[in-house]
Amino acid sequence: MAVDNSEIMDFVNRYQNLQGYQNASDQLMKDLLIYCKEIQGQYADENQMLKQELRNAKLDLEHATTSRREMQQVLQELDYDNSYMKNRNPYVLILIDGDGLLFQESFIRQGIEGGKQAAYALRTAVAEYVGSQSGEVEIVAKVCANLSGLGRAMRRDGCLDSESELKEFYLGFTQAKASFDFIDVGHGKERADSKIKETTRWHLRNYNCRQILLGISHDAGYAPFLDEILQDTDTRSRVSLIEGVATVRELKNTNVHILDPLPSLFRNQKLIDRSGDRAAERAEAYARSSAQAPASVPFFPAPSRASTSSPVMVASPISPPATVATTASSSWAGVTAKASPPPVITTPLAKISVNVPARKAPEQKVATPAWNPGERGIDPPIPINATAMDNIKKRTGKDKLCNNHYLRGPCAKGDECCFEHKYKPNADEINAIAHLTRLNPCTSGQECEVDNCIYGHHCPSVSGNTCTHPYCKFRVEDHPPGTKFKNAKIHEN
Repeated sequence: MAVDNSEIMDFVNRYQNLQGYQNASDQLMKDLLIYCKEIQGQYADENQMLKQELRNAKLDLEHATTSRREMQQVLQELDYDNSYMKNRNPYVLILIDGDGLLFQESFIRQGIEGGKQAAYALRTAVAEYVGSQSGEVEIVAKVCANLSGLGRAMRRDGCLDSESELKEFYLGFTQAKASFDFIDVGHGKERADSKIKETTRWHLRNYNCRQILLGISHDAGYAPFLDEILQDTDTRSRVSLIEGVATVRELKNTNVHILDPLPSLFRNQKLIDRSGDRAAERAEAYARSSAQAPASVPFFPAPSRASTSSPVMVASPISPPATVATTASSSWAGVTAKASPPPVITTPLAKISVNVPARKAPEQKVATPAWNPGERGIDPPIPINATAMDNIKKRTGKDKLCNNHYLRGPCAKGDECCFEHKYKPNADEINAIAHLTRLNPCTSGQECEVDNCIYGHHCPSVSGNTCTHPYCKFRVEDHPPGTKFKNAKIHEN
């Protein structure tokens, strides 16, 4: 049988095709194995990384759990401490502007005991306002005022006889309770105001401060301050006003809470300067007594350098036609009804003889009585030599003469004193030193009991009805009624 070559070639072709498929299949399997190996390696690395991350996550979870529990414990402790601190030492703060909110005269006149009674009464009134928490809440009170200025103002008003009463009153107020204080801010504009404002700001930031009671009802200058701090409900609920003098309109407009008045504790009227009225009353009384007394020529001791005195005749204040030739004096008044003790160092005044002409009763006129500044009276005049005064005034710095050394004797400071001790002034220069020293007010004023006091007990710079000193240090009441002043700030003395 004959074989057909075409059929054989067909088988060969088919075999070759099959062989090609087998080779392709083998290559496919080889490629698949290589790929799987690579994928296996990649996933093995990734799996290892994930396992490590899982271990780390477990560690982190354990640490987070531990930390969270610790934080929860710390938070609980802090919550307890916070609650404890918030409720520990709660207090109510009372801030009083003592220059305007004044305690009743009945307390002040009792001195130290009155101060204690006022403190107890104030604490009782505030405790009633606090209510059921009064046993747990401390009451702190601070009164800020210019003690010397307030004392003078109250004395001019007539509600005090002596400034020492006010000092003793506030001493008792401070002694009554450890948390009660009087703060003497001294002389200066708005010193009490600024202290009260800054103290209020500080305590408003303190959670333990439950309430702040401000005794400022008299002063409209606090209105901007109240507008500043009363910005939120919490602060507004913690600030109230204590009313003595009726609250001014500007403060009411801030809508601040105002407590009920305490008329038994605080004065409801402002101070008024009645010193002029009292001086006029004294002058009128003196005029009546002078008109009833016979005309006489009183004697005044003239001081000498040896601290001895010789009588000097001075015209009676009820004899206006009498003329007196005297040495030029530094004092406005050459005559007075009562002499005051002289300074130690002065020169004797020349004796002056006065002729008082007799008058018929119908023609007699009562002159305007000489001013009497008070218990001590008018300081004796000191004769001044202009040249000597210029010599003393020219000395400045360390060359300035020591007043105490030359007027009272050897200076107690000795070599430590910054003023001159070795210079030997003449009598006129001693007078000049005494006059310049007398321009400084005596701290005791008319109550001074020092016979040889070198300081002034009334203003010596009054000429006519004008105080000529542009920087006079004396108070208004240390001048005659109706005096005009060149010192624009005289009322601050």
